[in-house]
Amino acid sequence: MLKKQIILGSLLCLIASMSWGAMFPVAHIAMQQIDPFYFSFIRYFTVAVILSVLLWMKEGRASFRLDGKGKTLLFLGTMAFTVYNMAVFLGQKLMGESGTIAASIMEVLMPMISIIVMWITSKKVPNKNTLVIVGIALAGALLVITKGELAFFMMAGQHLVPLLLILIGVIGWVVYSMGGNQFRNWSILRYSTITCLLGSAVSFVIVTLASVFHLVPVPTWHTILSIKYEMSFMILLPGLAALLCWNSGLKLLSPINGLLFINFVPITTFVFMAFQGYQISKIELLGTLLIMFALIWNNIQQRKTKRSNDNRAYSASRVSKEEMMKAAR
Repeated sequence: MLKKQIILGSLLCLIASMSWGAMFPVAHIAMQQIDPFYFSFIRYFTVAVILSVLLWMKEGRASFRLDGKGKTLLFLGTMAFTVYNMAVFLGQKLMGESGTIAASIMEVLMPMISIIVMWITSKKVPNKNTLVIVGIALAGALLVITKGELAFFMMAGQHLVPLLLILIGVIGWVVYSMGGNQFRNWSILRYSTITCLLGSAVSFVIVTLASVFHLVPVPTWHTILSIKYEMSFMILLPGLAALLCWNSGLKLLSPINGLLFINFVPITTFVFMAFQGYQISKIELLGTLLIMFALIWNNIQQRKTKRSNDNRAYSASRVSKEEMMKAAR
């Protein structure tokens, strides 16, 4: 049962991560025609509508109740569907052509950020193995993106503001991913739908105010239709499918373990570029192997930890039963 849970959770997180890796090249094309704010809002507003229909049909009207957790859900939804999307895509747009790669590589900071967040909130020092695994995966992703050259970091210094925006967005998604633990008794569909609805509502307020004050251009129907294929892809795969797969995978694996799969985001981005004629170097191959090694090692550590916890629980229950039998005598 444990093995199936780990395999399924890993597969779901992998599907989500690879979908997000594919979204940055597609988003780059779409944002030549539409503002990043409206691009983000239209995308997840549509996802929210689809999810709402599915939730209504599957769980009924009662499933839309917030159960006194409205503020938490609003915060998490805002972090994921407003802060992450608007900040990341705005940063990508500001950087131009290089923004596609930069937005992709910044995703690999998520596991490290999640550890720092847990460290701060729980006051619990991270496990050494976890730190090493995250470090190896991060090093692998950096090798893939930079090809071992320092020129990438020189470029990063020239784009401080866009990179800061992307970093803020990445932190927002980490907060959302870890916040899902508070709703483990909710179905994945319900949690995804409610947070997406609330986040989209916040995004609506932002684009409305931005339009009123002429800060962003309002897209025409002609503009929206001109990116119908890109938008359809963004809505259905890295939007709807990836969101449900991601939240399901995190529920099976835990946020810390699931976030390691984010390292496949830049790998997928580069695969898309390879199909366009890009030649993969030995350094990039080494980086990919490091990421795979880190994920396999993490999988092994998960099983060891689970077995150890199960053995301790079994021993504790056995001792408790023996004490009860002695007391009965």
